[in-house]
Amino acid sequence: MSDLSDPDGLFKKDHHPPQTGWMDTPVDIRKGIYCYAANPKSVEYLSLPYAREWNPLDDDWKLPDDWKQIVLEGLRERLEKFRSLKVFMDICVRCGACADKCHYFIGTGDPKNMPVLRAELLRSVYRNDFTAAGKIFNLFGKNAGKLYGARELNEDVLKEWWYYFFQCSECRRCSVFCPYGIDTAEITIIGRELLNLLGLNVDWIATPVANCYRTGNHLGIQPHAYKDMLDFFTDDIEEITGIRVDMSLNRKGAEILFITPSGDIFADPGTYTCMGYMMLFHYLQDLGLDITWSTYASEGGNFGFFTSHETMKRLNSKMYAEAKRLGVKWILGGECGHMWRVITQYMDTMNGPADFLEEPVSPLTGTKFENAKSTKMVHITEFTADLIKHGKLNLDPSRSDNKIVTFHDSCNPARGMGLLEEPRYVIRKACNHFYEMPENTIREQTFCCGSGAGLNAGENMELRLAGGMPRANAVQFTHEKYGVNMLACICAIDRAVFPPLMEYWVPEVDVTGIHELVANALILPGEKERKTDLRGEPLPGMEEEDAEDV
Repeated sequence: MSDLSDPDGLFKKDHHPPQTGWMDTPVDIRKGIYCYAANPKSVEYLSLPYAREWNPLDDDWKLPDDWKQIVLEGLRERLEKFRSLKVFMDICVRCGACADKCHYFIGTGDPKNMPVLRAELLRSVYRNDFTAAGKIFNLFGKNAGKLYGARELNEDVLKEWWYYFFQCSECRRCSVFCPYGIDTAEITIIGRELLNLLGLNVDWIATPVANCYRTGNHLGIQPHAYKDMLDFFTDDIEEITGIRVDMSLNRKGAEILFITPSGDIFADPGTYTCMGYMMLFHYLQDLGLDITWSTYASEGGNFGFFTSHETMKRLNSKMYAEAKRLGVKWILGGECGHMWRVITQYMDTMNGPADFLEEPVSPLTGTKFENAKSTKMVHITEFTADLIKHGKLNLDPSRSDNKIVTFHDSCNPARGMGLLEEPRYVIRKACNHFYEMPENTIREQTFCCGSGAGLNAGENMELRLAGGMPRANAVQFTHEKYGVNMLACICAIDRAVFPPLMEYWVPEVDVTGIHELVANALILPGEKERKTDLRGEPLPGMEEEDAEDV
């Protein structure tokens, strides 16, 4: 991040309208704002078309000769297939209610990052080629359609699509404020699908998708490496607690299959959240929990969601195929974001319903998770909140008295799933000091981390820091008012991207997953006196003893 200006400099953006109209303002693809082009090997592995080396900064993107026909035919097919797309194309009145709700517009000051204008990039071509008015205006000259908000598809328009559709994290905050209920994220998804018809993906999406299709997870982790990491965590837990937790992998006949993002296995601070899962499951085994992990369906996240509906479907199906292979009754899912949007909003019409599984029922409390009746998949914070409510966990929240916590509603579980109160309930039981961010930045109105939808690469750090600024601003408010020093979240992407965001904007605040907090508070039967938390940092009151050990 050494190439970036200081926070005061990055914050100073000009939000005044440009001197030229948006159609007359050429796209300026700038380093720090875009992700690298997809590796052709990844595109080819996924059987996506036109795999090739290309560079967004080059004039020649090596497009096929009939690229325009491909795109327009692809748009025609999707207008026929998705009624919502045609409705969204037709009903927007450009009221601007969404304009200042997008974190990327707030952070960059670029008008084309207004959700309404990002949608116009596609809508203008729709008007030109798919409406009667557009065709009539075209009879009066090449540019007459501008009066109707229409324009012809050309290479500059295509490049504009690519640049701005990959500056949308599909968080859907804009849709909360739209008086017509237009979901701009759905427009972005379609826009990316059309770009993929020409091989125009970004590598931070295409390669994780190819890895997931090949090995079961975004990072390309082989089964033996996955197991090795869990073994390392087992050693760390034993060193901290004196208890060697039991792990079950690929066990047929278990009652529950647990699936979590691979980022929790290989990326700090998600690794501590993973250790939290392991400690919780070990604690619950004596109470009757029968659970197994899989080294094959080793990814809850779904970067196919950022590629196309078909790719999303392919990656989602692997979890259910593994559940069927192992013969489990239902699936428990870890702290992830887009996994839960796909499961909650797409699963039934895409792969489901999962009739070969049973309606999830907690074996420890008897609670029926009726919201998972069709998907057969339960979010772990729902599961843990239910355990706490029924007095099944022995927690000592004072172990986190040195942590003053706020909570980030991850976009997809919050807006896409309605998971709002359970995480807060768990946090309040796992620690004693919890404060909310301002009301208009949480729950359904939560701001995005600024790096979702496959934008958490390193080469677009300026975009990430600018887009994450509204969330960081709310965190800074709680830090200054309440002394908050820990940001909790329930998404692997959040846990990966918030540390650099906080380091840049609010360096006094660290990042955690909820089940790291749960594990720190959890009193394991037979454990030794704990002196440190899962990160090896001294618990409150243990600072002097820790210094003596050193």
